[in-house]
Amino acid sequence: MLKNLLICTDGSEASDRMVECVKGLRRVGSRQALLTHVFDFRDVGGLYLQLKRLTLPKLEAQQKILADAGFETGIEIPLGYPAQEINRLAQERASNMIVIGSHGETLAKEMLLGSTATAVLQSARVIVLLVRLEIVQADGGKCCRAVCANFFKHILHPTDFSDTAERAFQYLEHIVRQTKCAVTLLHVQDKAKIEPHLKARLEEFNRIDQERLERRKERLLKAGAVSVDIQIPYGSPTALILEQGRCEHYSLILMGAQGRGFIQELFLGSVSHNVARHARLPVLFVPALR
Repeated sequence: MLKNLLICTDGSEASDRMVECVKGLRRVGSRQALLTHVFDFRDVGGLYLQLKRLTLPKLEAQQKILADAGFETGIEIPLGYPAQEINRLAQERASNMIVIGSHGETLAKEMLLGSTATAVLQSARVIVLLVRLEIVQADGGKCCRAVCANFFKHILHPTDFSDTAERAFQYLEHIVRQTKCAVTLLHVQDKAKIEPHLKARLEEFNRIDQERLERRKERLLKAGAVSVDIQIPYGSPTALILEQGRCEHYSLILMGAQGRGFIQELFLGSVSHNVARHARLPVLFVPALR
């Protein structure tokens, strides 16, 4: 289900940290890893072959890290529009997951989400793991670290019970069977949709959604989850998901990329887009079937 990875790298310190994180995906059945760095033809012009030669040793060093961890590996360094080339490779190589970092080569502190990561998240047709990369002060200077000590310690799973959310839950079940991790199931009663006309039915909605989540909890416990918590707060879905994601005991957010009423052509809905930009945790986004 998650066997074949496409890893987006630029050979930078940030992507080195991301590649180290990828080793942890062996726990959920990942066995193949293709490293790719796409040179944007709008930027490199006639320097492509020279830049490719300079970049290859960096990717080969990352390739060795993954090979030593037991992955079957490969390298592709195409020229084109980065997001288009990444999606093309994912389709051609039958990749199950695209792995990309939240920052690019510049490590710009103000850049919450790099331009390539944003474009990939908006257009990918397979699941995307967004690895959160942080800039920290160490030894008198700046360095990069990845938030991925253990992806599968405690997963936060927001759901709105849409078809895409159900598909995301199937991936969650797979991960639980492999890792026996803890899970929190989160459904936010959307204040903006309930007030003012449906506020009197909030207790009814809570009861119905509690029953839905209890059924999912039972499935996860049967799959081997060490614990499953249920939360049904009232308020803004984006704000409450991000608030929960700041709790230190969570290690990963796993969610559908679109909720109810999404635009078919877009990978990310508005809630997912804001979680991608602002969450402090890695996020695994599952797209709708197309």
